[in-house]
This record gives sequence, structure tokens and C-alpha cells, in this order.
Amino acid sequence: MFDDNKIEEVKASVEQWDKEVVQKSLSRFPERKEKFTTGSNIEVDRLYTPIDIENMDYNEDLGLPGEYPFTRGVQSTMYRGRLWTMRQYAGFASAEESNQRYKYLLEQGQTGLSVAFDLPTQIGYDSDDGLSEGEVGKVGVAIDSLKDMEVLFDGIPLDKVSTSMTINAPASVLLAMYIAVAEKQGVSKEKLRGTIQNDILKEYIARGTYIFPPEPSMRLITNIFEYCSKEVPAWNTISISGYHIREAGSTASQEVAFTLADGIAYVEAAIDAGLDVDDFAPRLSFFFNAHNDLLEEVAKYRAARRLWAKIMRERFNAKNPKSMQLKFHTQTAGSTLTAQQPDNNIIRVTIQTLAAVLGGTQSLHTNSRDEALALPTEDSVRIALRTQQIVAHESGVTETIDPLAGSYYIESLTNKIEEEATKYIETIDELGGAPKAIEKGYIQKEIQNAAYRYQMEVESLDRIVVGVNKFQIEETDKKELLKVDRTVEINQREKLKTLRAERNNEEVERALSILKEKANTEENLMPFILDAVKAYATLGEICNVLRQVFGEYQQSVIL
Repeated sequence: MFDDNKIEEVKASVEQWDKEVVQKSLSRFPERKEKFTTGSNIEVDRLYTPIDIENMDYNEDLGLPGEYPFTRGVQSTMYRGRLWTMRQYAGFASAEESNQRYKYLLEQGQTGLSVAFDLPTQIGYDSDDGLSEGEVGKVGVAIDSLKDMEVLFDGIPLDKVSTSMTINAPASVLLAMYIAVAEKQGVSKEKLRGTIQNDILKEYIARGTYIFPPEPSMRLITNIFEYCSKEVPAWNTISISGYHIREAGSTASQEVAFTLADGIAYVEAAIDAGLDVDDFAPRLSFFFNAHNDLLEEVAKYRAARRLWAKIMRERFNAKNPKSMQLKFHTQTAGSTLTAQQPDNNIIRVTIQTLAAVLGGTQSLHTNSRDEALALPTEDSVRIALRTQQIVAHESGVTETIDPLAGSYYIESLTNKIEEEATKYIETIDELGGAPKAIEKGYIQKEIQNAAYRYQMEVESLDRIVVGVNKFQIEETDKKELLKVDRTVEINQREKLKTLRAERNNEEVERALSILKEKANTEENLMPFILDAVKAYATLGEICNVLRQVFGEYQQSVIL
């Protein structure tokens, strides 16, 4: 970016400055720490200059917004044309209560829906299953059948909003329910917009809501890719998730590396299933975390975009520029929220919001201040949404594209994160790819080590968490927390009892029998799952049929 003469001039100036100015200053005002690092332990130099990015080529490494390598963003006008989708993640208790919360959020200016499902739904059990006891409606909404899904979206026109669903192992079933609800509203599949998370590899790595072993799980994912490329063309068929990898304790570079390694595995699986990369890759999307280290997070998103563009063009020979674009949703970091002095979380979330926006996110959820204690109240959710709206309309950061580009620190950090992530991906390739690396415990172990280092830094006060290990106050019990009543579970069980009495059980048995038969073949299962859903087979019944054929995954112990 600079000619050799200019670089030499800068080097000479820096050396002189260090000798004549900095050393004198240090004798009077010693620095606060011997070593400064980012939130992910990348060492931070005292000063960044053209020396730190002397080998960068503007066209190859940065380029223009909307053009390869998309470092500066995937859209040519970014937020000057359209703001990111403000998509608050919500869902609790029953479909009726969650429906009311969605309508409230839409009235407050939210521009997309994001559905949180309870744990039984996430692992394919009905609310009346013995394993569901005590968990129904607790961390999300309970969805047992198409009947619940109809209530969840009652009065919400599915051709007017985009919907994200955080569902993985049973993603095919929930997507089928969504399609069936749309049909009942008179909305064709071609008009549906949204995303299913559908990322099973990160479940094995970090989150744990898996059902089936890797091979049949990958089959279901590629079935969805194929089905949606023909039937639901505007739907994002997977949200490859680094969010939970970061929540488990990874560094920023690991979040990029392990997420993109999972992405590589999905692309390879789809190609092996006979799909053309440019037929499905434009509908891949990603999901990243937004942590507290503002500048590191901005650099992380830029590095991820550039690295994915290179992977898609050089490794998979993608020809369509849209196949090379890393489009992503961001959620602020739940793991950074503290139960102590929860109002401090509003400030943390604001910093994280800025990081996501400055980094060029396409969609954003902002956590609420009380989520370290309970599900958020309406007041807390409104503050979280207002945080996005204030950044969007009052901060000025949306007026120009990639406003931090050209900062010597940002560009150096972007390069560093890409370099570290590339090394991790090379190691994962040597191990046989992400599924094999997960099987061997490599990825999990790397995350565990990073999480341990971070916790040791907090305990030794090398890393300050305000209100937790410094600046504490005496606090009283928190009031006005949202609690999910036990009656939710009782009511869900009653609904299931009524459903099974009123539906055509012969039709259900027939649909489940055909699904089981097809699961033993290599056919695409999506049409048969959709038929079972329309017959009002329950989530648990459909997943149990697939369990009989595919078996269940057992997590190995990592030493």
C-alpha cells in the first residue's frame, strides 16, 4: 500500500519517536501492564503504522464493498441502502404467549422474527415425554405439532416478515411446519424468507442439542439444501454458527476458524450428494457472536468475510459471486452478561452492537440486561431493541461503508485473525475435516483451553469484569423477573391429548410408516416429513421414527 521509500521513512520516524519521546514518557508514567492483549489474547502493540500493513494490496485484500473479497461488506451501499434486520430472539412458555411477544416486538419496530424453542423441542421430544418434565417452555417456546405452529404465527403474515428459527437436529421438521403454516395462510413457498440454524456440527462441538449421529444428520441437512433450492428459493437453508463456539469459550480467531471449517464440511457434503456449489451456496448464511473487545470484533467479521470468499473461489471453484459472500446474523454475547449489577449489561450490549454494525452484519439480535438471571421482561427487551435503533439512527456509523477501514490497527488485526484462522483450518484439514476433528476431540479441546485461560485471567484480576471481580457493590434480590409457570407444561400435555384424539390417526400412521420406509433409502426426506407434519404427526413422533432408523448420537469423553 506504500512504496519502499515511504515505509523506510516511517520506520525511521517510529524508531526516533520511541527513543526520544516514548522512553522519556515511560520513565515518568509507566504503562499499566507489561503486555497488552485483545479479548482473545492477541498481543496489541503500542502503535500501529503503515509498517504493520506494508505488504497489503488494496484490490486483493480489501477491494470495494459488494465485490470480491468482500472484506468491506457484501452490499455495494451497505446501510445507506437498507439497515440490518433487527431480529430480537424471543420465545417462551406457550405458542400463545410467544405470539403476543412477537406482535409486541413488531409494534416496537422490530423488522424480523427470531424464534427460540424450548429444550424438548430442540432435541425432538414432545412435551408429554417423560424426558421433557420440568423443561417445557422454560428457555423457549414449546412446539409439539403443526397446531402449535399455527398459533405461534397467528395474525403474522409470513409473506411480509422474515423468520429465523434457532433449531438444529429437528430443523427439517420445524421448517416443514413453517411451510405448512404458510400454505394455510395462502402464502406460497417461493415467498417465504428466513433462516433455519440447521448447524449440527457445532452441536457436537459446543452446544449439545443433537439427536442423530453425524452421517444421517448431514444427510438431513443436504436434503434441506436440495429441497429448498427448488421449492423455497429465498430461504437461507443453514446458519453456520460460530456464536455457540464463542459462548463455549473460544477466541475470536477460533470462532472464525471452527465456523468456517464447519461450513467447508457442509459444502463438501452437499457436493458429494450431487449438488452444484452455485445452486446452494448463495443461500448459506452464518451466525457470529459480538464480544466486548470492539475493534477485535470488527476485525473478526472482516477477516471471516475475506477468508470465506477465498475458500469458496479457490477451494470449491464457485463462479457466482453470491456463493462467495459471507452473509451473517449477529447476536451480542450472552456469556459476557453478568448477574451482578445487571444494568451494566446495557452498556456491554451497546458496545457489542457497535461492533456488529461497524463489522457489517446483515441481521442483529441484542441481548437484554436481565438474561443472566431469567428470560427477559418486556421492558428489558424494549431497551435491547432501542439500543439497535439508536445506533442505527443517531450514532452516524451507518452513513458510510466500513468506516474503520484503513486504520492501521484494524487492518493489521484483520490480517492476524485471518492468518490464525487459516492455520486452524489447515490443521483440521490434516485431521480429515471438521467431522473427524470433532470425533477426535481436537476442536473441543482447543475451545476448553481458551476458556480456561480466560477464566484464570479473570480470577487473577489480569482481566477486569466490572461488578464481578472489581467495582462490586452490595446488591439486593432482583425483582420483576420473568418466570415460566408450571401450568405451561400441564396445558401442553392437555393440548397433545386433545390433538391425538381429534386428528386422523390412520393418516398419521400411514405418513410415519412411509417416512420410516424412505429413511431406509437414499431419497430426499423433506417431502415425506412435510406430509407427516400436515397430518398432525407430532415432533416427537417424527423424530422417534428417525431415531429407529438412524440411532442416537453418544458424545465421547474428551480427556
